[in-house]
Amino acid sequence: MNTVLIKNAKIVNEGTIFEGDVLIENEFIVEIAESISPKLSNCKIIDAEGSYLIPGAIDDQVHFREPGLTHKGDIASESRAAVAGGITSYIEQPNTVPNAVTQEILEEKYQIAAKTSYANYSFMMGGTNDNLEEILKTNPKNVAGLKLFLGSSTGDMLVDSSESLEKIFSNTKLLIAVHSEDETTVKENLERYKLQFGDDIPVKFHPEIRSVEACYKSTVKIIDLAKRTGARLHVFHLSTAKELDLFTNKIPLEEKQITAEVCIHHLWFSDEDYATKGNLIKWNPAVKSSDDRKALWEALLDDRIDVIATDHAPHTLEEKQQVYTKAPSGGPLVQHAVVAMFEANHQGKISVEKIVEKMCHNPAKIFKIEKRGFIKVGFYADLVIVNPGLPWSVKKENILAKCGWSPFEGYTFKSRITHTFVNGELVYQNFKVKEIPVGKRLLFDR
Repeated sequence: MNTVLIKNAKIVNEGTIFEGDVLIENEFIVEIAESISPKLSNCKIIDAEGSYLIPGAIDDQVHFREPGLTHKGDIASESRAAVAGGITSYIEQPNTVPNAVTQEILEEKYQIAAKTSYANYSFMMGGTNDNLEEILKTNPKNVAGLKLFLGSSTGDMLVDSSESLEKIFSNTKLLIAVHSEDETTVKENLERYKLQFGDDIPVKFHPEIRSVEACYKSTVKIIDLAKRTGARLHVFHLSTAKELDLFTNKIPLEEKQITAEVCIHHLWFSDEDYATKGNLIKWNPAVKSSDDRKALWEALLDDRIDVIATDHAPHTLEEKQQVYTKAPSGGPLVQHAVVAMFEANHQGKISVEKIVEKMCHNPAKIFKIEKRGFIKVGFYADLVIVNPGLPWSVKKENILAKCGWSPFEGYTFKSRITHTFVNGELVYQNFKVKEIPVGKRLLFDR
Protein backbone atom coordinates (compact mmCIF):
# COMPACT_ATOMS: atom_id res chain seq x y z
CA MET A 1 0.00 0.00 0.00
CA ASN A 2 1.20 3.48 -0.93
CA THR A 3 0.70 5.60 2.23
CA VAL A 4 1.71 9.26 2.53
CA LEU A 5 1.09 11.58 5.46
CA ILE A 6 1.33 15.33 4.82
CA LYS A 7 1.87 17.11 8.15
CA ASN A 8 1.44 20.73 9.37
CA ALA A 9 0.09 22.10 6.11
CA LYS A 10 -2.04 25.20 5.61
CA ILE A 11 -4.90 23.29 3.98
CA VAL A 12 -6.90 25.42 1.53
CA ASN A 13 -10.37 24.15 0.73
CA GLU A 14 -13.82 25.67 0.11
CA GLY A 15 -13.00 29.17 1.24
CA THR A 16 -11.10 28.30 4.42
CA ILE A 17 -7.47 27.77 5.40
CA PHE A 18 -6.73 25.56 8.41
CA GLU A 19 -3.56 23.96 9.72
CA GLY A 20 -3.63 20.21 9.72
CA ASP A 21 -2.61 16.87 8.27
CA VAL A 22 -3.80 14.83 5.29
CA LEU A 23 -3.41 11.06 4.96
CA ILE A 24 -3.23 9.46 1.53
CA GLU A 25 -3.70 5.73 0.93
CA ASN A 26 -3.08 4.52 -2.61
CA GLU A 27 -5.08 6.88 -4.87
CA PHE A 28 -7.32 8.57 -2.34
CA ILE A 29 -7.47 10.98 0.57
CA VAL A 30 -8.57 8.87 3.57
CA GLU A 31 -8.26 11.30 6.51
CA ILE A 32 -8.03 15.04 7.14
CA ALA A 33 -7.49 16.20 10.75
CA GLU A 34 -5.67 18.65 12.96
CA SER A 35 -3.12 15.95 13.78
CA ILE A 36 -2.75 12.43 12.36
CA SER A 37 -0.28 9.81 13.60
CA PRO A 38 1.19 7.37 11.08
CA LYS A 39 -0.31 3.93 11.53
CA LEU A 40 2.10 2.02 9.30
CA SER A 41 5.88 1.83 9.55
CA ASN A 42 6.32 2.35 5.78
CA CYS A 43 4.23 5.54 5.72
CA LYS A 44 6.08 8.35 3.93
CA ILE A 45 5.87 11.59 5.97
CA ILE A 46 6.16 15.02 4.35
CA ASP A 47 6.41 18.05 6.65
CA ALA A 48 4.67 20.96 4.92
CA GLU A 49 5.30 23.48 7.71
CA GLY A 50 4.76 27.04 6.43
CA SER A 51 3.42 25.82 3.06
CA TYR A 52 -0.06 25.70 1.55
CA LEU A 53 -1.66 22.42 0.58
CA ILE A 54 -4.08 23.01 -2.30
CA PRO A 55 -6.07 20.69 -4.58
CA GLY A 56 -4.27 20.10 -7.86
CA ALA A 57 -5.29 22.79 -10.35
CA ILE A 58 -7.63 21.74 -13.18
CA ASP A 59 -6.78 23.51 -16.43
CA ASP A 60 -9.86 23.47 -18.63
CA GLN A 61 -8.11 24.68 -21.78
CA VAL A 62 -4.80 23.39 -23.11
CA HIS A 63 -3.36 22.51 -26.52
CA PHE A 64 -0.83 19.72 -26.06
CA ARG A 65 -0.31 19.33 -29.85
CA GLU A 66 -0.54 15.56 -30.19
CA PRO A 67 -1.17 14.11 -32.74
CA GLY A 68 0.27 15.91 -35.72
CA LEU A 69 2.05 18.91 -34.22
CA THR A 70 4.46 17.15 -31.91
CA HIS A 71 7.46 19.32 -32.88
CA LYS A 72 5.73 21.98 -30.70
CA GLY A 73 4.77 19.72 -27.79
CA ASP A 74 3.24 16.37 -26.99
CA ILE A 75 1.08 14.87 -24.28
CA ALA A 76 4.09 13.50 -22.36
CA SER A 77 6.21 16.69 -22.44
CA GLU A 78 3.40 19.15 -21.76
CA SER A 79 1.76 17.08 -19.00
CA ARG A 80 5.20 16.88 -17.30
CA ALA A 81 5.33 20.68 -17.41
CA ALA A 82 1.76 20.77 -16.05
CA VAL A 83 2.50 18.66 -12.94
CA ALA A 84 5.65 20.72 -12.32
CA GLY A 85 3.30 23.71 -12.34
CA GLY A 86 0.77 22.19 -9.91
CA ILE A 87 -1.80 21.32 -12.60
CA THR A 88 -2.95 17.75 -12.01
CA SER A 89 -5.80 17.56 -14.55
CA TYR A 90 -6.29 19.14 -17.96
CA ILE A 91 -8.87 19.35 -20.72
CA GLU A 92 -7.24 19.35 -24.12
CA GLN A 93 -8.64 20.97 -27.25
CA PRO A 94 -9.49 19.30 -30.58
CA ASN A 95 -7.44 21.38 -33.07
CA THR A 96 -4.70 18.78 -33.39
CA VAL A 97 -3.86 17.19 -36.76
CA PRO A 98 -6.10 15.55 -37.74
CA ASN A 99 -8.76 17.58 -35.91
CA ALA A 100 -10.60 15.55 -33.26
CA VAL A 101 -13.97 15.77 -35.02
CA THR A 102 -14.85 12.05 -35.20
CA GLN A 103 -15.22 9.57 -32.37
CA GLU A 104 -12.35 7.47 -33.79
CA ILE A 105 -9.83 10.33 -33.82
CA LEU A 106 -10.98 11.47 -30.38
CA GLU A 107 -10.50 7.97 -28.97
CA GLU A 108 -6.99 7.77 -30.46
CA LYS A 109 -5.99 10.79 -28.35
CA TYR A 110 -7.30 9.06 -25.23
CA GLN A 111 -5.24 5.99 -26.05
CA ILE A 112 -2.04 8.06 -26.36
CA ALA A 113 -2.72 9.79 -23.03
CA ALA A 114 -3.43 6.50 -21.25
CA LYS A 115 0.19 5.51 -21.95
CA THR A 116 2.01 8.85 -21.64
CA SER A 117 0.15 11.45 -19.55
CA TYR A 118 1.63 12.55 -16.22
CA ALA A 119 -1.59 14.40 -15.30
CA ASN A 120 -5.25 13.38 -15.50
CA TYR A 121 -6.80 14.12 -18.87
CA SER A 122 -9.88 14.71 -20.91
CA PHE A 123 -10.12 15.61 -24.59
CA MET A 124 -12.87 17.74 -26.04
CA MET A 125 -14.79 16.71 -29.08
CA GLY A 126 -14.51 19.27 -31.87
CA GLY A 127 -17.44 20.73 -33.78
CA THR A 128 -17.49 21.68 -37.47
CA ASN A 129 -20.16 22.97 -39.84
CA ASP A 130 -21.12 19.42 -40.74
CA ASN A 131 -20.29 16.86 -38.03
CA LEU A 132 -23.46 16.97 -35.90
CA GLU A 133 -23.90 13.22 -36.25
CA GLU A 134 -20.46 12.61 -34.69
CA ILE A 135 -21.08 15.17 -31.95
CA LEU A 136 -24.24 13.37 -30.89
CA LYS A 137 -22.31 10.11 -30.40
CA THR A 138 -20.12 11.71 -27.71
CA ASN A 139 -20.41 10.11 -24.27
CA PRO A 140 -20.90 12.87 -21.65
CA LYS A 141 -19.66 10.52 -18.89
CA ASN A 142 -16.11 10.36 -20.19
CA VAL A 143 -15.69 13.38 -22.49
CA ALA A 144 -15.45 16.89 -21.03
CA GLY A 145 -17.54 18.63 -23.66
CA LEU A 146 -17.69 20.08 -27.15
CA LYS A 147 -15.35 22.78 -28.44
CA LEU A 148 -16.40 25.24 -31.13
CA PHE A 149 -14.10 27.76 -32.80
CA LEU A 150 -16.15 30.77 -33.79
CA GLY A 151 -12.95 32.51 -34.88
CA SER A 152 -9.29 31.76 -35.29
CA SER A 153 -9.53 28.09 -35.98
CA THR A 154 -7.05 25.56 -37.20
CA GLY A 155 -7.91 23.44 -40.23
CA ASP A 156 -11.60 23.15 -40.99
CA MET A 157 -12.78 23.78 -37.46
CA LEU A 158 -14.22 27.24 -37.94
CA VAL A 159 -17.96 26.99 -37.35
CA ASP A 160 -19.31 29.95 -39.28
CA SER A 161 -22.68 28.67 -40.46
CA SER A 162 -25.60 30.06 -38.41
CA GLU A 163 -27.63 27.03 -39.38
CA SER A 164 -24.96 24.61 -38.11
CA LEU A 165 -24.61 26.52 -34.84
CA GLU A 166 -28.36 26.50 -34.33
CA LYS A 167 -28.50 22.73 -34.91
CA ILE A 168 -25.60 22.00 -32.56
CA PHE A 169 -26.94 24.23 -29.77
CA SER A 170 -30.45 22.81 -30.11
CA ASN A 171 -29.45 19.14 -30.18
CA THR A 172 -26.55 18.49 -27.84
CA LYS A 173 -26.68 18.23 -24.05
CA LEU A 174 -22.89 18.46 -23.85
CA LEU A 175 -21.25 21.52 -22.32
CA ILE A 176 -20.30 23.72 -25.31
CA ALA A 177 -17.04 25.66 -24.89
CA VAL A 178 -16.32 28.39 -27.44
CA HIS A 179 -13.49 30.48 -28.77
CA SER A 180 -15.44 33.66 -29.41
CA GLU A 181 -14.12 36.13 -32.00
CA ASP A 182 -15.93 37.34 -35.09
CA GLU A 183 -13.83 36.11 -37.98
CA THR A 184 -15.24 38.58 -40.54
CA THR A 185 -14.29 41.56 -38.35
CA VAL A 186 -10.78 40.14 -37.79
CA LYS A 187 -10.24 39.54 -41.51
CA GLU A 188 -11.36 43.06 -42.42
CA ASN A 189 -9.03 44.56 -39.80
CA LEU A 190 -6.13 42.41 -40.98
CA GLU A 191 -6.57 43.46 -44.61
CA ARG A 192 -6.52 47.12 -43.59
CA TYR A 193 -3.19 46.71 -41.76
CA LYS A 194 -1.71 44.57 -44.55
CA LEU A 195 -2.36 47.38 -47.01
CA GLN A 196 -0.28 49.63 -44.77
CA PHE A 197 2.54 47.26 -43.65
CA GLY A 198 2.44 44.15 -45.85
CA ASP A 199 3.12 40.98 -43.86
CA ASP A 200 5.45 42.63 -41.37
CA ILE A 201 2.75 44.31 -39.27
CA PRO A 202 4.11 45.57 -35.91
CA VAL A 203 2.72 43.18 -33.28
CA LYS A 204 1.48 46.13 -31.18
CA PHE A 205 -1.44 46.30 -33.64
CA HIS A 206 -2.53 42.73 -32.81
CA PRO A 207 -5.23 43.95 -30.35
CA GLU A 208 -6.51 46.32 -33.07
CA ILE A 209 -6.75 43.44 -35.56
CA ARG A 210 -8.26 40.99 -33.09
CA SER A 211 -10.24 43.85 -31.68
CA VAL A 212 -12.59 44.43 -28.78
CA GLU A 213 -15.43 44.65 -31.32
CA ALA A 214 -14.55 41.25 -32.83
CA CYS A 215 -14.78 39.65 -29.38
CA TYR A 216 -17.92 41.49 -28.31
CA LYS A 217 -19.85 40.91 -31.52
CA SER A 218 -19.23 37.16 -31.40
CA THR A 219 -19.91 36.77 -27.67
CA VAL A 220 -23.22 38.69 -27.82
CA LYS A 221 -24.36 36.45 -30.64
CA ILE A 222 -23.37 33.15 -29.04
CA ILE A 223 -24.86 34.03 -25.63
CA ASP A 224 -28.13 34.96 -27.35
CA LEU A 225 -28.12 31.57 -29.09
CA ALA A 226 -27.43 29.74 -25.82
CA LYS A 227 -30.28 31.56 -24.10
CA ARG A 228 -32.68 30.79 -26.94
CA THR A 229 -31.83 27.09 -27.10
CA GLY A 230 -31.14 26.45 -23.39
CA ALA A 231 -27.67 25.09 -24.26
CA ARG A 232 -24.94 24.91 -21.62
CA LEU A 233 -22.31 27.45 -22.73
CA HIS A 234 -18.79 28.09 -21.41
CA VAL A 235 -16.94 31.03 -22.96
CA PHE A 236 -13.18 30.59 -23.07
CA HIS A 237 -10.48 33.25 -22.51
CA LEU A 238 -12.35 36.52 -22.12
CA SER A 239 -10.09 39.44 -22.93
CA THR A 240 -12.19 42.63 -22.96
CA ALA A 241 -13.95 44.85 -20.45
CA LYS A 242 -16.87 45.24 -22.86
CA GLU A 243 -17.83 41.53 -22.76
CA LEU A 244 -18.04 41.34 -18.98
CA ASP A 245 -21.50 42.86 -18.70
CA LEU A 246 -22.80 39.82 -20.59
CA PHE A 247 -22.08 37.57 -17.58
CA THR A 248 -23.73 37.44 -14.16
CA ASN A 249 -22.77 36.93 -10.53
CA LYS A 250 -26.38 37.07 -9.35
CA ILE A 251 -26.84 33.29 -9.19
CA PRO A 252 -24.69 30.50 -7.71
CA LEU A 253 -22.25 28.82 -10.08
CA GLU A 254 -24.13 25.53 -9.89
CA GLU A 255 -27.20 27.24 -11.41
CA LYS A 256 -25.41 29.09 -14.22
CA GLN A 257 -26.11 27.96 -17.77
CA ILE A 258 -23.53 30.38 -19.12
CA THR A 259 -20.07 30.50 -17.55
CA ALA A 260 -16.83 32.28 -18.35
CA GLU A 261 -13.07 31.85 -18.14
CA VAL A 262 -10.08 34.16 -18.06
CA CYS A 263 -6.53 33.07 -18.86
CA ILE A 264 -3.30 33.88 -17.08
CA HIS A 265 -1.86 35.99 -19.91
CA HIS A 266 -4.86 38.32 -20.01
CA LEU A 267 -4.51 38.87 -16.25
CA TRP A 268 -0.74 39.38 -16.36
CA PHE A 269 0.19 41.21 -19.57
CA SER A 270 -1.20 44.28 -21.34
CA ASP A 271 -0.62 45.92 -24.74
CA GLU A 272 2.30 47.83 -23.20
CA ASP A 273 4.24 44.53 -23.06
CA TYR A 274 4.32 44.03 -26.86
CA ALA A 275 7.27 46.44 -26.95
CA THR A 276 9.48 44.02 -24.98
CA LYS A 277 7.85 40.62 -25.53
CA GLY A 278 6.77 40.92 -29.19
CA ASN A 279 5.27 37.77 -30.72
CA LEU A 280 5.94 35.83 -27.49
CA ILE A 281 2.71 37.34 -26.15
CA LYS A 282 0.79 37.08 -29.40
CA TRP A 283 -2.32 35.14 -28.43
CA ASN A 284 -5.84 34.82 -29.84
CA PRO A 285 -7.80 36.60 -28.44
CA ALA A 286 -5.17 39.31 -28.15
CA VAL A 287 -3.74 40.71 -24.94
CA LYS A 288 -5.44 44.10 -24.78
CA SER A 289 -5.24 47.31 -22.75
CA SER A 290 -4.41 47.72 -19.06
CA ASP A 291 -8.03 48.94 -18.60
CA ASP A 292 -9.26 45.62 -20.03
CA ARG A 293 -6.90 43.76 -17.69
CA LYS A 294 -8.16 45.75 -14.69
CA ALA A 295 -11.78 44.96 -15.63
CA LEU A 296 -10.97 41.24 -16.00
CA TRP A 297 -9.51 41.19 -12.49
CA GLU A 298 -12.64 42.90 -11.13
CA ALA A 299 -14.95 40.41 -12.87
CA LEU A 300 -12.86 37.50 -11.64
CA LEU A 301 -13.07 38.69 -8.04
CA ASP A 302 -16.80 39.47 -8.14
CA ASP A 303 -17.60 36.09 -9.80
CA ARG A 304 -18.81 37.21 -13.21
CA ILE A 305 -15.77 35.18 -14.37
CA ASP A 306 -15.74 31.66 -12.94
CA VAL A 307 -12.45 30.01 -13.94
CA ILE A 308 -8.76 30.77 -14.43
CA ALA A 309 -7.08 28.64 -17.13
CA THR A 310 -3.97 28.80 -19.32
CA ASP A 311 -4.83 28.18 -22.99
CA HIS A 312 -1.32 26.62 -23.03
CA ALA A 313 -0.50 26.53 -26.74
CA PRO A 314 3.21 26.08 -27.45
CA HIS A 315 5.00 26.97 -30.68
CA THR A 316 8.72 26.80 -31.41
CA LEU A 317 10.82 29.95 -31.05
CA GLU A 318 11.59 29.78 -34.77
CA GLU A 319 7.86 29.89 -35.53
CA LYS A 320 7.36 32.80 -33.14
CA GLN A 321 10.25 34.78 -34.68
CA GLN A 322 8.57 35.04 -38.08
CA VAL A 323 6.82 38.15 -39.39
CA TYR A 324 3.43 39.01 -37.90
CA THR A 325 1.21 37.27 -40.47
CA LYS A 326 3.23 34.04 -40.26
CA ALA A 327 3.97 33.97 -36.50
CA PRO A 328 1.38 31.72 -34.83
CA SER A 329 -0.62 32.80 -31.79
CA GLY A 330 -0.23 31.04 -28.45
CA GLY A 331 2.43 30.20 -25.91
CA PRO A 332 3.37 27.82 -23.09
CA LEU A 333 1.87 28.53 -19.66
CA VAL A 334 1.07 25.38 -17.65
CA GLN A 335 4.32 25.34 -15.69
CA HIS A 336 3.95 28.90 -14.39
CA ALA A 337 0.20 29.48 -14.06
CA VAL A 338 -0.27 28.58 -10.38
CA VAL A 339 2.85 30.43 -9.21
CA ALA A 340 1.81 33.44 -11.32
CA MET A 341 -1.46 33.55 -9.37
CA PHE A 342 0.44 33.20 -6.08
CA GLU A 343 2.54 36.15 -7.28
CA ALA A 344 -0.71 38.09 -7.68
CA ASN A 345 -1.52 37.04 -4.10
CA HIS A 346 1.80 38.52 -2.93
CA GLN A 347 0.81 41.72 -4.77
CA GLY A 348 -2.46 41.85 -2.83
CA LYS A 349 -4.66 41.24 -5.90
CA ILE A 350 -6.28 37.93 -4.89
CA SER A 351 -6.56 35.66 -1.83
CA VAL A 352 -5.20 32.10 -1.81
CA GLU A 353 -8.76 30.86 -1.15
CA LYS A 354 -9.95 32.64 -4.31
CA ILE A 355 -7.10 31.17 -6.39
CA VAL A 356 -8.17 27.69 -5.28
CA GLU A 357 -11.83 28.45 -6.02
CA LYS A 358 -11.08 29.60 -9.58
CA MET A 359 -8.38 27.07 -10.50
CA CYS A 360 -9.51 23.93 -8.65
CA HIS A 361 -13.09 23.99 -7.29
CA ASN A 362 -14.90 25.80 -10.10
CA PRO A 363 -13.54 23.82 -13.07
CA ALA A 364 -14.56 20.66 -11.18
CA LYS A 365 -18.06 22.10 -10.64
CA ILE A 366 -18.53 23.45 -14.18
CA PHE A 367 -17.51 20.21 -15.87
CA LYS A 368 -18.97 18.03 -13.06
CA ILE A 369 -15.66 16.17 -12.69
CA GLU A 370 -15.91 13.15 -10.40
CA LYS A 371 -13.95 13.23 -7.12
CA ARG A 372 -11.42 15.92 -8.02
CA GLY A 373 -10.84 19.61 -7.39
CA PHE A 374 -11.27 19.50 -3.59
CA ILE A 375 -9.42 18.27 -0.50
CA LYS A 376 -12.04 15.86 0.79
CA VAL A 377 -12.04 12.33 2.20
CA GLY A 378 -12.86 9.86 -0.58
CA PHE A 379 -11.55 12.18 -3.31
CA TYR A 380 -8.53 11.40 -5.47
CA ALA A 381 -5.29 12.60 -3.89
CA ASP A 382 -4.48 15.25 -6.52
CA LEU A 383 -2.60 17.60 -4.20
CA VAL A 384 -0.02 20.36 -4.48
CA ILE A 385 2.27 21.85 -1.82
CA VAL A 386 3.13 25.50 -2.45
CA ASN A 387 5.85 27.22 -0.44
CA PRO A 388 4.96 30.94 -0.59
CA GLY A 389 8.44 32.12 0.42
CA LEU A 390 10.89 30.16 -1.72
CA PRO A 391 11.87 32.33 -4.71
CA TRP A 392 13.05 30.90 -8.04
CA SER A 393 13.77 32.34 -11.46
CA VAL A 394 12.43 31.07 -14.77
CA LYS A 395 15.40 30.11 -16.99
CA LYS A 396 15.82 28.10 -20.18
CA GLU A 397 17.26 25.17 -18.23
CA ASN A 398 14.22 24.79 -15.92
CA ILE A 399 11.52 25.15 -18.58
CA LEU A 400 9.86 21.77 -19.19
CA ALA A 401 7.59 22.58 -22.16
CA LYS A 402 9.07 21.04 -25.32
CA CYS A 403 9.23 24.44 -27.06
CA GLY A 404 11.90 25.51 -24.52
CA TRP A 405 10.79 29.11 -23.88
CA SER A 406 8.33 30.97 -21.67
CA PRO A 407 6.86 34.49 -21.66
CA PHE A 408 7.96 34.51 -17.98
CA GLU A 409 11.63 33.87 -18.79
CA GLY A 410 13.83 36.00 -16.52
CA TYR A 411 11.04 36.56 -13.98
CA THR A 412 11.64 35.59 -10.34
CA PHE A 413 8.56 34.14 -8.63
CA LYS A 414 8.30 34.40 -4.85
CA SER A 415 6.42 31.09 -4.48
CA ARG A 416 7.50 27.60 -5.45
CA ILE A 417 5.67 24.36 -6.00
CA THR A 418 7.61 21.81 -3.99
CA HIS A 419 5.42 18.68 -4.36
CA THR A 420 2.70 17.51 -6.74
CA PHE A 421 0.63 14.36 -6.19
CA VAL A 422 -1.46 12.81 -8.95
CA ASN A 423 -3.78 9.98 -7.88
CA GLY A 424 -1.78 9.62 -4.66
CA GLU A 425 1.61 9.33 -6.42
CA LEU A 426 4.29 11.91 -5.71
CA VAL A 427 5.09 12.79 -9.34
CA TYR A 428 7.02 16.02 -8.81
CA GLN A 429 9.37 17.20 -6.09
CA ASN A 430 11.74 20.18 -6.06
CA PHE A 431 12.24 20.66 -9.79
CA LYS A 432 12.24 16.95 -10.60
CA VAL A 433 9.44 15.07 -12.35
CA LYS A 434 9.38 11.37 -11.56
CA GLU A 435 9.15 9.31 -14.71
CA ILE A 436 5.78 7.79 -13.88
CA PRO A 437 2.92 8.80 -16.20
CA VAL A 438 0.06 8.01 -13.75
CA GLY A 439 -2.64 10.25 -15.23
CA LYS A 440 -6.15 8.81 -15.47
CA ARG A 441 -9.04 9.63 -17.76
CA LEU A 442 -11.37 12.13 -16.12
CA LEU A 443 -14.93 10.98 -15.54
CA PHE A 444 -17.94 13.26 -15.24
CA ASP A 445 -20.92 13.08 -12.96
CA ARG A 446 -23.61 13.59 -15.57
